[in-house]
Amino acid sequence: VINTIAKLAKTCTLRLTVSKLYFILSDKVANGGVSMWCELCQGNFFDEFQMEGVAAEHNEIYLELVPENLSRALKTAQSAKAVKIKLTNKHCPCLRVAVELPSLSSSSRIVTHDIPVGVIPRRLWNDFREPSVPDFDVSIYLPMLKTMKSVVERMKNLSNSIVIEANLRGEMNLKIETDLVSVTTHFKDLGNPPWASEDGCQSSAQGRDPEGVAEARIDIKKLQQLLAGQQVNPTKALCNIVSKRIVHFILLHEDVSLQYFIPALA
Repeated sequence: VINTIAKLAKTCTLRLTVSKLYFILSDKVANGGVSMWCELCQGNFFDEFQMEGVAAEHNEIYLELVPENLSRALKTAQSAKAVKIKLTNKHCPCLRVAVELPSLSSSSRIVTHDIPVGVIPRRLWNDFREPSVPDFDVSIYLPMLKTMKSVVERMKNLSNSIVIEANLRGEMNLKIETDLVSVTTHFKDLGNPPWASEDGCQSSAQGRDPEGVAEARIDIKKLQQLLAGQQVNPTKALCNIVSKRIVHFILLHEDVSLQYFIPALA
């Protein structure tokens, strides 16, 4: 998970609650930045988990960190007997990653990494709430991410932007158009998620023309970054398109959900 996030963001926010961990990137979409929301249940990753937030009614901790640093520290833990992660404050706030490595003698070897973090004050917490999902025009399952990645990698040599088009008949096109070349890759029979709204009827897709196409032009590098960063093949991957405004990707693994928002280019 951390390797994926390190490929998507230079810095991000780690939000700790009693039951969950969140990795958040909230570049303002309005300014053309991407945003990310990744959610993990701590019970799936830790045998023991203790935390105490700033106050009983605000039992959360928000930290700013460089995910690449955490990724490097965890690389040493691949053959570890145990790994302990602790928030400490020696000379500055740090996440201490203590890795207990197997040893031939009876004494254990422990490698410690101190990763500097910034503690985010409570007055700024509202900046890191879960991004709201806009009312989309089309929601569609994605093709195999490996296939999509190889298509996008070829296309990025030809153009800086890519158009994603989809309809409610499970069809999606990836398209680039420049003065010199026009290339389109068609995917069909992908299927559309059966979203249900609060009152139990079908979602915003109900009553729309199945042939109607929603499209958005986005920065091809941002899409390629998302596809290249995937270390684990998700069990489900889908995308919601708000025509000419935003493309919202949702990647679901057994223990992790990752949402990624790429704003449309004008």
